[in-house]
Amino acid sequence: MSPFQTLKLPNGQTIGNRIAKAAMEENLADADHSPDRALFRLYQAWAEGEAGLLLTGNVMIDRRAMTGPGGVVLEDERHLQRFRQWADIGRAGGAQFWMQLNHPGRQTMANLGQQALAPSAVALDLGSFSKMFAEPKPMTEDDIEDVIRRFATSAALSEKAGFTGVQIHAAHGYLISQFLSPLTNRRTDRWGGTLENRARLLLDVVRAVRKAVSPQFCVAVKLNSADFQRGGFDADDARQVIEWLNDQRIDLLELSGGSYEAPAMQGEARDGRTLAREAYFLEMAGELASVANMPVMVTGGIRRLPIVEQVLDSGIDMAGIGTALAVEPLLVKHWREGQNSHPQLPPIRWKRKPLAALASMAVVKFQLQRLSRGRTTQPQVSAIWALILDRLYIARRTKQYRQAMGK
Repeated sequence: MSPFQTLKLPNGQTIGNRIAKAAMEENLADADHSPDRALFRLYQAWAEGEAGLLLTGNVMIDRRAMTGPGGVVLEDERHLQRFRQWADIGRAGGAQFWMQLNHPGRQTMANLGQQALAPSAVALDLGSFSKMFAEPKPMTEDDIEDVIRRFATSAALSEKAGFTGVQIHAAHGYLISQFLSPLTNRRTDRWGGTLENRARLLLDVVRAVRKAVSPQFCVAVKLNSADFQRGGFDADDARQVIEWLNDQRIDLLELSGGSYEAPAMQGEARDGRTLAREAYFLEMAGELASVANMPVMVTGGIRRLPIVEQVLDSGIDMAGIGTALAVEPLLVKHWREGQNSHPQLPPIRWKRKPLAALASMAVVKFQLQRLSRGRTTQPQVSAIWALILDRLYIARRTKQYRQAMGK
């Protein structure tokens, strides 16, 4: 199948081609946690790149619960005009522009000074790096209901701002993913135990969001094909959750994998059924797509046009690209023009896996920050240098956040 064919979604909307700019965390919001010139320039570059779908980096539904400092928050109408500007820029090239909504749960940095909420009091296990994250507190029934309301409120606000859809983040070890996994969800009430109970939060969020927006507004879900941790959320669990999602009005299902503890989304998948390099979730996603009634997108390691074609020929409807578009934002346009481009970053093979994961993210963010200043990217940047700059930037933004929150 040609990557440049349109895709019709269940709600009647269409996506201009089969390639999406997948979500990447940017940490480029202004001091008020709203989009500003840096994000505007970054998304202008992507809007000119001709991907059919642009997904924002995660937008937080609660400023007390951040994946990191400098993140965008949409919980009320305070800065709605800036979100309108962002939506206009993202849609300028004709792409669908969807906002990814997220809550970090236990994956909250300790130095932000906030209480981390989670299904259960199970802290992250990252060895000597574990103390970087706040000790999680089990959520009360009221906490859970508040999160559901916040997802719905943020979705309604995103539609009001001019975005064409939202994606509910239920992957990569964030809050909804934590509820899905028996490793992190040890509750004995209606939110834990059986898979049906562990999936209740995701399904309730989907229903609340769908009710809060218009029928033509797109609602998507990002789900792990597996957590890649022994005893965690696995492909059989994912298959059952997809069957439950079939009963909801979902317009696109994105399949990825991993968490902070097992960063498969960075190419560290350890499951024998996955491909070793590009499109490393493809085999597993192909199996899961067979039970999905909605279009399916796979994300993870794609950077070459032949791999996109392989993804689409396998029965997957869309290919999501992250890192390659951080390096070369005009990649899809270049492919359409016949250029054989395949941008990549040098692999980081440090022995300390958590440190290597931090460095990988830092190198990607280095590219995003250059694009946000209107500069060209530098794929060959030293991973150590990128990590140092990122740590300094995060420290400055953390101090700014704590002052704003009165911490």
